[in-house]
Formats: sequence, C-alpha cells, structure tokens
Amino acid sequence: MDFLIQLFEGFKTIAPSIPYIINGVWVSLGIALGASLIGFVGGILLSLCKIGRVRVLSGLARAYTSIFRGTPLILQLAIAYFGIPQLFKMGDVSPLACAILTFGLNSAAYMSEIIRSGINAVDKGQFEAAKALGVSYWPAMKDIILPQAIKNILPAMMNEFITLTKDSAIVSTISVTDMMRRSQIVAANYYLYFPPMLVSFVMYYIIVLILTFVGGRIERRMRRSD
Repeated sequence: MDFLIQLFEGFKTIAPSIPYIINGVWVSLGIALGASLIGFVGGILLSLCKIGRVRVLSGLARAYTSIFRGTPLILQLAIAYFGIPQLFKMGDVSPLACAILTFGLNSAAYMSEIIRSGINAVDKGQFEAAKALGVSYWPAMKDIILPQAIKNILPAMMNEFITLTKDSAIVSTISVTDMMRRSQIVAANYYLYFPPMLVSFVMYYIIVLILTFVGGRIERRMRRSD
C-alpha cells in the first residue's frame, strides 16, 4: 500500500510535465521516419549492387553492410556526433540531423538484406518473361521485380520501422529531446525517476502496438489484392 501511495504521489508531482514527455513522441517518430526513408533508398541501392555483376560494387556493398551490422548503433552515433566533427573540425553539428543520418545509414545495411532476399524470392520466370518481351535488365528490375519484392517484404520493412522507433531512444545520449531525454530531464528536475520513465515506457509500448496493428492491416489488405 505504501508503494502505491508513493507512486501516486510521484505521478501527482510530475503531472504538469507529463505532456512535455509525451510530446517527445513526435521527435522519436520523426527520427524513425527520416531514417526509414534514407534506409529504404540506401537499401535498394545496396541490394542492387550486391546482386549485380560488378564485383567492385558488390564487394563495397557487402563491406558496408558488414561494418554497420557488426558494430553497435550507439557507437556509430557517438562517432558521427563526437568523433567525425572533431576529426574534421566541423564545429557544431545538429544532433537531430546527425541522429537521422546515422540511423538511416545503419538501417540501409539491414534493409539491403531484406530487399535482396525479397528480390531473390521473385520467380526467375519474371526475368525470363521480361527478356522475351524485349525489356532490358534495369527497366525489368524497376517496373516488374522490385514492386513484387517490396510487396513480399512489407512485414519485414514494417518491423524495421518499429525497431528504429524503439532504438531512437539512444539519441538521448547526444541531447536530442526525444521521449527518453525528456523523461530524464523531468526526473532530474523532480528527483523522481520511476514515474517519468514509466510514462516513456508506456508511450513506447503504445506506439509499437499501433504500428504493429497498422502493419498487420496493410499486410492483410495486400494479401487480399493478390
């Protein structure tokens, strides 16, 4: 009972700051959305390089994927925000822009493997049919193969967006005022850590539930359109 009373008093104390914490959701979603767009475009380019016949490009694409998948995202973010600007004497760097770019480059490595597997899953007869109709490789890839591949990998792409949304919490380490950072600020102001952290915890969970539901609806609709 004492625990519940203490918890209630804690939430009562931080109540004026709860909207401030919740509004950080737009920062988190903005980072995830911006990074997803960069990751999607980069993933397509990398996947095409990997399945292409130019060995140099294929090797570079695979090396890129290996590096970004083989190192912690938080370390990549620290290098991008603290290390590179110092190395090149760049001065102040926007934390938000740095976060979006770093997350996007990291996502591109994962998306490239997702898209590559989607392309490989498309029936090879599609290429043969396109070739028989006189459609060259790249137009066939752009207009026939990629649309089918993306349709097949939509659940995996949605999962990557959800992962980005959750992982965006680490941008608090470079002072981006997302939900995590805002809950830390409120906790420091009131010397109460559990209530503001619980607000962020619940909000992240709600966001993931909503995104999972939306992803499921899109997937079912696309299945009905087959």
